[in-house]
Amino acid sequence: MNTVSVTVQGKDPLIVAKGTLVSQVLPSVCSNGQRVLGAIVNNMVVSLVTPLHVDAKVEPLTFSDAYGWSIYRNTLCFLLAKVCHELNPAIDCRVRNSLGSGFYCTLEEPEGDLPDNPEVIAKLKKSMDDLIRQDLPITMETVSYESAVSLFKKTGQQDKLNLLEHRNPPFVLLSQCGGFSEISQQPLLPRLGLIHKFDLTPFEDGFLLRVPESAHPDTLPPLPSSKGVFQVYRKHIVWGRAIGISTVGDLNRAITSHQADDFVRTVEALHDKRLGEIANQIASRPKVKLVLVAGPSSAGKTTFATRLCTHLRVNGLRPLLISTDNYFVGDARNPRDKDGNLDYEHLDAVDRPRLNSDMRRLMQREPVRMRSFDFARHDGYDQPFETKMDGNGIIVMEGIHSLNPDLTPDILPEEKFLIYLNTLTQLGLDCSNRISTTDTRLVRRLVRDFHFRKRDPVDTLRMWPSVGRGERRWIYPFQHLADAVFNSALDYELAVLKPMASILLNQIKPWHREYLVARRLSGMLHNFSTLAADVVPGDSILRETIGGSQLNY
Repeated sequence: MNTVSVTVQGKDPLIVAKGTLVSQVLPSVCSNGQRVLGAIVNNMVVSLVTPLHVDAKVEPLTFSDAYGWSIYRNTLCFLLAKVCHELNPAIDCRVRNSLGSGFYCTLEEPEGDLPDNPEVIAKLKKSMDDLIRQDLPITMETVSYESAVSLFKKTGQQDKLNLLEHRNPPFVLLSQCGGFSEISQQPLLPRLGLIHKFDLTPFEDGFLLRVPESAHPDTLPPLPSSKGVFQVYRKHIVWGRAIGISTVGDLNRAITSHQADDFVRTVEALHDKRLGEIANQIASRPKVKLVLVAGPSSAGKTTFATRLCTHLRVNGLRPLLISTDNYFVGDARNPRDKDGNLDYEHLDAVDRPRLNSDMRRLMQREPVRMRSFDFARHDGYDQPFETKMDGNGIIVMEGIHSLNPDLTPDILPEEKFLIYLNTLTQLGLDCSNRISTTDTRLVRRLVRDFHFRKRDPVDTLRMWPSVGRGERRWIYPFQHLADAVFNSALDYELAVLKPMASILLNQIKPWHREYLVARRLSGMLHNFSTLAADVVPGDSILRETIGGSQLNY
């Protein structure tokens, strides 16, 4: 058969020739007046220049859709890579971590000099604007493996060669525009003229690629603060540059040349060093009696808090480890969301009056019969024994609300030390394709939930958007209050998690709505060589995900 059946947004099927482009079955503008930027085809996010070879259900994506917005941002990264390469192929232009709605980027020459002066950044911006005005098309082409290697050798794109060095597909899909090519990692716009708003702004020792938020497509948000979390991430970039492993290709080379054990030990030692520094900070503030640890899902809060207690003991303190989960109010009193479902991430899910009373009494050296929570019955109870702290005792409490002042209003600010955790890997797939912090945590969560909570992988992906909404409401607004920030990323971890996560992701089928997330994660993990789990130390934060921890939680 030379035709396929295509259903667009649930309307009557269209019969079209095989190879028809997605753009040919969709309108250029949706009913809301926004341009169509991409599409979901059979639960996969694709470019508009994707040919249709099988029967398909097609939904358009615009800037207001999360996936349409991602296509827009991805295309700006591709365009930035193109103009940087044309300016000077020797310059290493790296898209780093997300910052606000855009990305923090760096420029680096082989000698290590950073040509980040405003003139260079302005020149890049002008080149991008010129190409957008020309409305150059972005096409996809499938070439042989040999042709891709030859192309990237000729153009000096070493980061692409590093990725291909540890892969052997018979062919490679390339994204191309005006003589510039990259390995296609994610869908892009069909042409540059669809880019309507962006900016490049000097920032710290690099610059920001600024992008509108999906809800406000015509305005750029204010510049984000450069304090706290960003400063920790910037130090991690410098560390990765010094170690010589800052892309997945670099990591794969270390794995295949049997140098990964040394890298793992170095990464873990960096964690231990930072833990010691934070413990020293706490010990230097004698008024502090309550250490509060917060962070998004799967950031490693439990292992961090446990290991921090060890470092506090080294400083002569006697820590008492507590989880705010012990103070859940139980289902009968738990708040519900707008759909009537129990909202366990709401601040009022915690019995704050009881928590504050117990913390105050402990800090006053009184014996306390503390709370515990039965997760099987979803109800709390008083512990059968009393807990009391001595003169050099200190409380370490972890939970998602720990940075929120409304969690512990009865404790004086000078008596508290706030710590924020996040997973800010400096590792990129290559120079222009970053590894999302959120995706790293989601892979952790996927593996952990399956092994320790027997949760089906599709259920983990299905609940993830709700987790994200809770983080945006209850965690991120308070991260700037932290006295210390700990980066829990392990730059080798996705190589360890790849075989475990891949098996779970393969269980999610095209008829699941979550398939598009599963395919994105599978595509990202496909770039990694596998690293055996036995290289992971017993006290590593990663053991919280894969099991085998030597720590008692």
